[in-house]
Amino acid sequence: MSKDPKGTIQKVAATGYQEIESFGYSNGKYFGMNSKEYADLLKQNHLTHPSAHYSMANLRTEWDKAIADALVTGQKYMVIAHLDENERKTIDDYKKVAEEFTIGAAKCKKAGIQFAYHNHDFEFIDMNGQHGYEILLKETDPKLVKFEMDIYWVTKANHDPLRLFDQHPGRFPLWHVKDMDKTEKKSFTEVGNGIINFKKIFDKAKKAGMQHFFVEQDISVDPLASIQKSYQYIKNNLVKELS
Repeated sequence: MSKDPKGTIQKVAATGYQEIESFGYSNGKYFGMNSKEYADLLKQNHLTHPSAHYSMANLRTEWDKAIADALVTGQKYMVIAHLDENERKTIDDYKKVAEEFTIGAAKCKKAGIQFAYHNHDFEFIDMNGQHGYEILLKETDPKLVKFEMDIYWVTKANHDPLRLFDQHPGRFPLWHVKDMDKTEKKSFTEVGNGIINFKKIFDKAKKAGMQHFFVEQDISVDPLASIQKSYQYIKNNLVKELS
């Protein structure tokens, strides 16, 4: 995307994907394009754009502008992608973040957009019997703040996605679908090529409240080849689970 965003978008669409989730929004731009230019590019490639990732810096400095641009690009969700280390050292830090989420989410709701948060594994670090993810779930209004579950990172943190679905039904409208390889490193791999039982997870899509899922693989030798492999596995084995 950094070298050739237009060509990459074309290749993603040619693979068969119909929806994408963006990242890196800054100063009113998506990959160097303003919201209208980016929306036109997606339309030309018959792609919809239900969700995009944002930083806490976006939330604190340009949220109103980000919401306006999100509407132009057809977004239904705005997702905080990550917390910096200095924002998550204590339970009180997570409580402060939850307060910021509530403020940002209220602005999203006025615009008809759903606010959400995307996890890694650090949210599950034990903090005297509590963990950050639990705080974010409990300290925010379930209608205002939803969650994009990164299934790989939940699994890496030794937590069970299905248990979270049962505990917080309807709270996870977005998923990141990526697999964990069979090595000791438990690294990233194409969907269907690892140890995560996605069939069981997709069977609970209604319970979770899932509306959109996105294939993601943080590291790969050939990203376009990887998304093709994941696409084929999902199409042949998982999409039918949603029918």
